[in-house]
Amino acid sequence: MSDTRRRVKVYTLNEDRQWDDRGTGHVSSTFVERLKGISLLVRAESDGSLLLESKISPNTAYQKQQDTLIVWSEADNYDLALSFQEKAGCDEIWEKICQVQGKDPALDITQDPIDESEEERFEEIPETSHLVELPPCELSRLEEIADLVTSVLSSPIRREKLALALMSEAYIKKLLGLFRVCEDLDNREGLHHLYEIVRGVLFLNKAALFEVMFSDDCIMDVVGCLEYDPALVQPKRHREFLTKTAKFKEVIPITDSELRQKIHQTYRVQYIQDIILPTPSVFEENFLSTLTSFIFFNKVEIVSMLQEDEKFLTEVFAQLTDEATDDSKRRELVNFVKEFCAFSQTLQPQNRDAFFKTLANLGILPALEIVMGMDDLQVRAAATDIFSYLVEFSPSMVREFVMQEPQQTDDDVLLINVVIKQMICDSDPELGGAVQLMGLLRTLIDPENMLASTNKTEKTEFLSFFYKYCMHVLTAPLLANTAHDKNSKDLQEGSTKINPVCPDNFQTAQLLALILELLTFCVEHHTYHIKTYIMNKDLLRRVLVLMNSKHTFLALCALRFMRRIIGLKDEYYNRYIIKGNLFEPVINALLDNGTRYNLLNSAIIELFEFIKVEDIKSLIAHIVDNFYKALESIEYVQTFKGLKGRYEQEKDRQSQRLNRYRRDARSLDEDEELWFNDDDEDDDGEAVEKSRMEDDFADSYGKYMEAKKVSDIAGAANGANGANNNGKAAAIPPASPVVTPNNSPTSSVKTVALPATPVVKTALVGLVDYPDDEDEEEEDEEEEEEQSPRKRPRLSS
Repeated sequence: MSDTRRRVKVYTLNEDRQWDDRGTGHVSSTFVERLKGISLLVRAESDGSLLLESKISPNTAYQKQQDTLIVWSEADNYDLALSFQEKAGCDEIWEKICQVQGKDPALDITQDPIDESEEERFEEIPETSHLVELPPCELSRLEEIADLVTSVLSSPIRREKLALALMSEAYIKKLLGLFRVCEDLDNREGLHHLYEIVRGVLFLNKAALFEVMFSDDCIMDVVGCLEYDPALVQPKRHREFLTKTAKFKEVIPITDSELRQKIHQTYRVQYIQDIILPTPSVFEENFLSTLTSFIFFNKVEIVSMLQEDEKFLTEVFAQLTDEATDDSKRRELVNFVKEFCAFSQTLQPQNRDAFFKTLANLGILPALEIVMGMDDLQVRAAATDIFSYLVEFSPSMVREFVMQEPQQTDDDVLLINVVIKQMICDSDPELGGAVQLMGLLRTLIDPENMLASTNKTEKTEFLSFFYKYCMHVLTAPLLANTAHDKNSKDLQEGSTKINPVCPDNFQTAQLLALILELLTFCVEHHTYHIKTYIMNKDLLRRVLVLMNSKHTFLALCALRFMRRIIGLKDEYYNRYIIKGNLFEPVINALLDNGTRYNLLNSAIIELFEFIKVEDIKSLIAHIVDNFYKALESIEYVQTFKGLKGRYEQEKDRQSQRLNRYRRDARSLDEDEELWFNDDDEDDDGEAVEKSRMEDDFADSYGKYMEAKKVSDIAGAANGANGANNNGKAAAIPPASPVVTPNNSPTSSVKTVALPATPVVKTALVGLVDYPDDEDEEEEDEEEEEEQSPRKRPRLSS
């Protein structure tokens, strides 16, 4: 359907009293059999799907607002609105609604809304009482008018009737005429009454009245009435501010007069809502919902009109990036773009997407790269706000732009490096701008918002880019303030001899705390990249220098960084900490803190408690071996004794493992000794194999002793050759089912039942016995012992 007169946007009012855009389509009024009546249908212009199907009920109150809006309620707390592209289309549908309800299309409301509490009272009102009767608009009757307006606010029906009466008699303009008379006469009593009247009329919450009150020839008189609050000794000078202080600046001349008028009107109405009117009470909070909607739709219209004017925005960005543009002009341009982005926050998601894509196509990010590097603080602050709007809207869009920047340029001009430098160079003593920029950086480097579905390589590519081109800029202040002692350029491994001078400047300490917070975030979310960076730069050692800072919050940030690293329970990190002896500055800080019970004390103890509870063996052994003497006097917590206990348990466990594999010494006769010697000469690796072959070897040993006893020379020779040649256990056919070897005086081999047929053991055995395999070997041995009815002998090596 190409008829633009019927082109509409469908809005619904959400729980926060904000309008949600449900889509754009074309409206028609047709009889729907299922609903048994004339209904409003809106079909989406994109795919023809049904956006709205609403029967025109005879009892529903429809309102026409601003010539292009129709608003109504379908159920409790479910308000709908159609925003027409053209006034003609709105008039057509309005006439159809009025025709169905039998109402006059000249009115802007078709029904008096009735709430349940008023139904009975409404039935008692005489039919002739269509409107509230207003007193004559005269100075002497102002008090009576004020009382009337105030009295109707509690009754929805009377509010409606008063609104109709004010519209039908052009009463608003007559009241504003009286205001000018009272001000000329300095009639304070009359002015106070007019304040109550105008405030009450605003609380009637009627768009038709707002159209009159906020028109160019009335709005300043409305503001004037609201200056004379009876609660104030002296009236406020709001009109003076709006006409003299608040200046309308056109960075690029706006040729559209309707757009100019809409901008002026929106600013003044927003000023009335935010500044002049007092904060509404709980009972009044819904009285100004239509005023909020009035401002909302105005802002939507302004953004749409500006967005559609391609020449205007193109000129804005051309001047913004032009080196010839003077500083004051550029400041105004940046402030315009900032306000433009702020207005866009009223748009619905799909419209906001289109808005920011338009800005991206016009070159918003290259422009920001230029203005954020300028010396003007106001320009940089405004540019930061614009950058925050862009990052919140689409971090991926910003990341994509950054990675597409030409790599041949200097790293300093990259957008992220410009942002980092602005964070580092923030002149605010409280670092307000730096905190904001740090939050934006964290959003950009957060893997959680990197798109996995559309761009699977975004995370890898961007993080590689960030650590290659940007990380050194971020850590520069940290490394500069924790430099190694200049007299010892070549520090030995494990040495902690670092220049103990720490930044005592509060602002520098705050900056370092922000950088550490960002690095801690990286440790948690960038496992591979940050690990490589920490190892290469020996970063943890440099960070722990800050444990000496007089600023406790900075020492805690350094400790938190180490705590996150240990919390990963990564053995690479653990070996790095042990090799660098990096617990020393932490323990020194604990000892220097003495017996003071403070946050630093608790945080350090929690670090060691975590190591104890998680039983990180390598760290426990390192701490106990190197620092237990210094820590054993701390008895107000059991953490360090617990670490010692864990350490002793582990030592006992290891010694038990060794004992389990230890063999009894035996006296070997010469033949046996020769047999072992030959075997050792044949294969130097036999000692390694024995630990896994001991059971098989025991069988071979028994068979060998049997072979000697029988004195079968051929059999004995074969057995020896089998042992020597293969390095494996020999299998000799037994002469009898039971053998009791007693040739060896110290033999502890028990009576063994041998198999009736020869058994040849050819199991493959690894050449290296790793410590990790010990547990598996123990389990295997236990299983064999449970399954076998005989006890195999253990031989000492």
